[in-house]
Amino acid sequence: MNTRQAAIIAHLTSLPSSYGIGSLGKDAYVFADSLKRAGIGIWQLLPIGPTGYGDSPYQSLSSFAGNHYLIDLDLLCEMGLLVPEDYRDILWGDNPAQVDFGLLYEHREKVLKIAFGNVTPDLWDEIDAFRQRNADWLEDYALFMAIKNQEKGAPFFSWEEDLRNRDPKAIQLCRSILHDEIGFWVFTQYLFDCQYSQLKKYVNSIGLSLMGDLPIYVSADSADVWANRSLFILQEDGSPRLKAGVPPDAFSTVGQLWGNPVYDWEAMEKDTFDFWSSRMRAAAVRFDILRVDHFRGFCGYWAVPPGEETAQNGRWLSGPGKKLFDAIQPHLGDLSLVVEDLGVITDDVRSLMNELELPGMAVLQFAFNPDEESAYLPHRIHAHTVLYTGTHDNDTIIGWLQKLSPESDAYCKSYLALGEEEGLNWGVIRGAWSSAADIAVTTLQDVLGLGTDARMNTPGTAEGNWCWRMLKGQLDEQMIRRVANLCTACQR
Repeated sequence: MNTRQAAIIAHLTSLPSSYGIGSLGKDAYVFADSLKRAGIGIWQLLPIGPTGYGDSPYQSLSSFAGNHYLIDLDLLCEMGLLVPEDYRDILWGDNPAQVDFGLLYEHREKVLKIAFGNVTPDLWDEIDAFRQRNADWLEDYALFMAIKNQEKGAPFFSWEEDLRNRDPKAIQLCRSILHDEIGFWVFTQYLFDCQYSQLKKYVNSIGLSLMGDLPIYVSADSADVWANRSLFILQEDGSPRLKAGVPPDAFSTVGQLWGNPVYDWEAMEKDTFDFWSSRMRAAAVRFDILRVDHFRGFCGYWAVPPGEETAQNGRWLSGPGKKLFDAIQPHLGDLSLVVEDLGVITDDVRSLMNELELPGMAVLQFAFNPDEESAYLPHRIHAHTVLYTGTHDNDTIIGWLQKLSPESDAYCKSYLALGEEEGLNWGVIRGAWSSAADIAVTTLQDVLGLGTDARMNTPGTAEGNWCWRMLKGQLDEQMIRRVANLCTACQR
């Protein structure tokens, strides 16, 4: 990354649409065009996998599958798989600024099954070819989802023993009984892949790069764990024996208990880290840049025993270090990595980052402690860094400023020369854009100048997250020109 670039975080779910959630359809292309006119070089997404209970993109049902909620229904209509009456009269939600995941869960799969019933023989040939190309993960995912539907959404570690343990006879019987349901889940992945590939092709054609986000851990209730139990530290029923998280930090005074199973790194090494190589090969197809979440976990990770309600009583265990990255390097292709190195960062983490020459992150919202000179202050940021005004886990700029202590508020406003005439959010964005960081990032919510109600996620809380959506026309030409002018002034 040798050029100065600007990026905006906007998850696909946050884009406008008429059907309850942002999708891979027309509005995604309109948004990409807006980013191009604004001088933005990178569109950053959150993880795009199918979400389970809690709707978090960081707790996906698969590391490889795409979220079927993102499949655009109008594009299916153009393919002849749906007619408008199949989906346009459904109540997808009564607030266009919020995703109603409950209504999506109730209706989206039913509509996609109508499309599934309209597949033509020629399209089946394409789907079968897609299925063969992706059999290494797709067969397990489709079977997992089919059984999960049969079990009314229950986590796999509560299924009957023969199913949760993948007894060959039970699996063979399920493949026979659930043949059509398995085919449906293959179909959803074909649709997602087609629509996503077309969007990425367009985004790249207008000079934008797509940045993805790879969670270090996978969900406890996922096809990944169900199909690869030997690679995780689990209890006999398949549930986590040690749970992932982080100790108390700037985001939470009690730490964050994510609940994911931690890896059995010794078993993974014996398997030549093939699971991780596969993840990286998939990411290299979908993204140009990849943010690797919780990088410090590859050196040492926080493991919390069963029964704990917070992450406070965990302990540090050793990760695989450079051995993992040596194994995955041949699978990266042209994919560039950015690593999330926030939180408790030790010398071994810094050493690994330096050895791999990977850029880390800085967050401007963490910079303004009047009692110390933070490494995140713009004048202390070096080029080989990605500087965020805030991430998906932070409050919006406006919400954050409203909650600062009087001392931090005065420090921030003095340092960044913030004023109402410019707009407080614009002044903070200017502070990031004018730094030496190779990439400066802000959120779509902060370009729009929104308050805490538009926050994407509050760590440590289970409800009210991941729901925010932009309204049609909310990102207007004046805002686009303002971003473009700032990019020009800061040579991004």
